[in-house]
Parts: sequence; C-alpha cells; structure tokens
Amino acid sequence: MKATPLSNCERRFLLRAIEERKRLDGRQCYDYRNVRVSFGADRGCCIVELGKTRVLAQVSCELVPPKPNRPTEGILFFNLELSPMAAPGFEPGRQTELLVKLNRLIERCLRNSKCVDTESLCVVAGEKVWQIRLDLHLLNHDGNIIDAASIAGIVALCHFRRPDVSVQGEEVTVYTPEERDPVPLSIHHMPICVSFAFFQQGTYLLVDPSEREERVMDGLLVIAMNKHREICTIQSSGGIMLVKDQVLRCSKITAVKVAEITELIQKALENDQKVRKEGGKFGFAESIPNQKITAFKMESAAVDTNNVEEQAEEIITKADPPSEVFAKPILHTPGTAQIGEGIENSWVDLEESEREEAAEEEGESEVTVFECQKMETEDTSTVRETKKDEPIVLSDSEEEEVVILEPEELLKKTRTQTSSKQENTSKKAFPKRRKKRAAR
Repeated sequence: MKATPLSNCERRFLLRAIEERKRLDGRQCYDYRNVRVSFGADRGCCIVELGKTRVLAQVSCELVPPKPNRPTEGILFFNLELSPMAAPGFEPGRQTELLVKLNRLIERCLRNSKCVDTESLCVVAGEKVWQIRLDLHLLNHDGNIIDAASIAGIVALCHFRRPDVSVQGEEVTVYTPEERDPVPLSIHHMPICVSFAFFQQGTYLLVDPSEREERVMDGLLVIAMNKHREICTIQSSGGIMLVKDQVLRCSKITAVKVAEITELIQKALENDQKVRKEGGKFGFAESIPNQKITAFKMESAAVDTNNVEEQAEEIITKADPPSEVFAKPILHTPGTAQIGEGIENSWVDLEESEREEAAEEEGESEVTVFECQKMETEDTSTVRETKKDEPIVLSDSEEEEVVILEPEELLKKTRTQTSSKQENTSKKAFPKRRKKRAAR
C-alpha cells in the first residue's frame, strides 16, 4: 500500500496527543470503537463496521474431492481482497506484503484454531467433501483491518447454511432449500482478533488503532482469543521488544473485549433468525438508519380519522367558489378538443404577441424575397452589358469541342478573308453538330 506520508507537523501532533493520553476521535487509550453487524438477504453474507472500517464477508460452498492426506476432512479456503475503493493506496490484483500478512493471520485465526469442525464436512470419505470458501472484501479503510476481518469472517461462518445431502450407495443427492432445510456449520468457538499499537518503543499503548495512528506506531501486537480465554494465535510486528508484563496486560484486555464482541455477535444472530422465522423484512436495506438519504423507508405517523366528513365539509364551505366550468366539450375547429376536466382549450387561438411576431416574420420574408429578385435582375443586366461585345463560348463535356459564335459583321469580314476551303469545312461541321444535339 502506497499511502501518502504524514508531514513532520502531523506526526509530532499525533505523538504529542498520545503522550497526553488523548486520541483524535475522543476515545480513551483502552477503548474499542463501536462494532455494528448487518446481515444480507442471503445466508452467509454480512457487513461488519468497526468505526469507519467496513468489511463485507460472503461464504459459499461446493462438493470437491478431498485432499489425499486428509480424506475425511472438508476444505476451508479464505481470501481477503483490498481494492482501491477502500483506500486510494491499494492496487487491484497485486499481492502486496500487507495483503499476504493479513491473509496468513486470518488463516491462523480461523483454520488453525479448529473453530470449524472439518470432519462434519465429509460426505463420502475419499471421494466428496464440502469446500467452504470465505471471501472478505474491504469496503472502507480506517485502520485495524485484521480485527474487522476476523469478526466479519466468524459472523459469516455462523450465519451460513449449507445444503443438506443424502448418500444411498454411491449416489449422492443434494437437496434444495425448498426440499430440505439447509444445515448450519459445526462451529466450536469464535476466535476474535484484538490489535494493540505501541509507541516510543512500547512506552505507550493504544487499543484498536485508527488509520492515522497506524502510520506513526512503532509496533503492533495482535492476539486472537475466544470467550473461554483460550489464545488461538498471537503475532508481533514492527521489531519492538515487549516485556512479559506488557503481553499479560494485553491478554487481559483482549479477554474483556472478546467477551463483549462475542455477546454482540450472538445477539445479532438471534435477532436475524427471529426475523426470518416471523417472515419480517431483512437484508442490508433494512439495516440502513432512517436518517440517511439512502434509506427507502419513513417512520409511520399516526393519522386521526375521527370526524373526517365534518372536516371535509368545513373545508369545502370555506373554499372559494370554482371558476366557470364548461360542462360540454367545445370544438373550435375539426380535429381539436378540450383537455382536462371542464377547462376550455386555448391552444387554437394565438395570443396577440404571437400574432404580431408571425406578421413581422411574414413582412420580413416578403422584403427579403423582393430584394433577392431585384439583385438577380441587376446581376443579369450587368452581365449582359459587359458581355455584349464579347464572343459567347459554349462547351460540350462529352464532345470536348468549343464552338465560337461571332456577330454578323465579324463573320462577313472573316468570310472575305478566308479561303473557299475553310468555308466548305465550316459548313460541313455545323450540320454534324446540330445532328448530334438533336440525337441527344
């Protein structure tokens, strides 16, 4: 991720605020941001909001052959994607160091902790097992991606239902949700990650760091734990040296936060299951607050229906009388009629302003036509005057010949000067040309 670096002034401001035990969003050092869980219309789809960090989780399944070394166990596949929609620093389709680290941490948290019973996913040993795929998409990045992703992953797995199957000999039958109710996954516990940011070589500690606090931190400690106080995984990054007391203090804080988040997840799952059984409305659209522009619902307001007729009569009596009403349609000219209820159509009659504009346009058009005709006559007269004494030249594109017609005086002079042979050739040429033109 290529994020814009902080300036020295911003860095000093953040570090000084941390030294004074203050945070930009008003939280205390050990406070966790608000967690909000909303479910989609399909099973296994949810969105988890950790402050302004949002993660979408979707679970899917399919029947595949098992792994050769574990023929009686199902397959779990996890994938986390960081798109430029979440933050402009993320590049699509590129395995960055941050993405690889987050994917490995989620696999250790959910797969290596054995939270999902993989043996229950076996259909036929050595032939067919269920492959459970968990896709996580980061929608908005405001810090602490791993905590939001771990909560979204375990919530989606708990909410998911796989199709029911039956085995008769070598034949495997997969039932649709209409034929048989889908089966939930067998989940033993809920591992949840809690992140701790250290500053000034472990002197100061913050829980659930935001995006700006992650830029100035010296190291990060992530602890995955369930509500039974069992540590599933632990990871330290940043190259800082932590004392045993610091790790114990972080583990105690993690136990408290995990218990609160687990209780929240169980309540959200129970509420969604209750709404689905009662046939109520559910999905992402129902989880949007009414105050937002994207909400398609309004709060219902009580309407008093008592004495409606009396109030209507009072309104009618106090109202002004209606204007003239035309009971019958009025036809001004054939092909026209009124539009509306009892209102006369005035489209046929032009207004005074429109009439004046039409008359002006007609007058202007007549003047322009007269001027054009006058100019054409002048042009033709001038052409005749200028070309009165000049010979007229006619061209024929097909014959590519030129005929020069001269006045009578010039013809007489030329006849006297030219020889008799030229006169004979000219007399023979003219009738041929006339015949060709007549043929055309």
